[in-house]
Amino acid sequence: MTLTVTRTRRLSGFKPTGHLHLGNLLGALRPMAAAQHDHDSIALIADLHALTVEHDPQTVRALTREQATVMLAAGVDPARTAIVVQSQVPEHTELHYLLECATGHGEAARMIQFKEKSAGGGPVRLSLLTYPVLMAADILLHDIREVPVGDDQRQHLELARTLALRFNARYGETFVVPEAVRPESAARIMDLADPHAKMGKSGAAGAGRIGLLDPPELVRRTIARAVTDTAGVVRHDPDAQPGVTNLLEILAGCTGTPPGPLGSYAALKREVTDAVEAALAPIRARHAELAADPGYVAEVLADGAARVRDTARATVRRAREAIGLLG
Repeated sequence: MTLTVTRTRRLSGFKPTGHLHLGNLLGALRPMAAAQHDHDSIALIADLHALTVEHDPQTVRALTREQATVMLAAGVDPARTAIVVQSQVPEHTELHYLLECATGHGEAARMIQFKEKSAGGGPVRLSLLTYPVLMAADILLHDIREVPVGDDQRQHLELARTLALRFNARYGETFVVPEAVRPESAARIMDLADPHAKMGKSGAAGAGRIGLLDPPELVRRTIARAVTDTAGVVRHDPDAQPGVTNLLEILAGCTGTPPGPLGSYAALKREVTDAVEAALAPIRARHAELAADPGYVAEVLADGAARVRDTARATVRRAREAIGLLG
């Protein structure tokens, strides 16, 4: 079987380990919605990755459904972008094993997340060591040419590229070799309580996180408490004023334009609050409509899995044949 791919396909992945937040909207969901008109796109809800650490099964299922619903509410068009739950396409795990047979232990062990979590002591699941190979399978399975990534995920994409090139060299042309892309509109949003840390879906307190479904009062309170500094000047200076800079980045990301002059931190926070609420209000409203019709969301997910199935099966057939398995 030969490899023939003509379309440019993009994949963005989301792990259901917490509620999607403002950083996800500005850094991933909006750029994905904007690019879906020009690319064959896949939005992957990587529920298998949520099993690499201690978890509650019901919570994983609930967050998987919630993420799909929020994606739709945020403008991901299921007619243009296949929304796929990873575990509903079993070829992900089959290709994972085949790629493990071409991966060295040291390559997996040097991945930053495994190093950080294993260094903390306590039990470490084997899946945490091997999940970067599953992430490579997620990409290579769907003949992905472009993967939007931030700096924190570049190491994982490089492993996917390494494995694709190695497999192709050893066993014949099997995989499309993906490239990293950084959408121009993507933003890196930091935690409002700790502007040196990226805003995340989970955390001990969540005081600096704005969830996409947070009510207006919680949004206002979170922004009002955002860390600034004692300089008293509103300016974009990531090194000297990371908190103020983060607020300016959020304002620009929500409005799509550079902010005008703002004389005080209080005025900046008011502007940011208004801009964030304007961005989130329609998402909350649309989410409420979709959540009231879970059958529709289930249909979207079933359709997404069906749309990628032929490509997934063809990729696994190529890999099985190339590596030496019977048909």
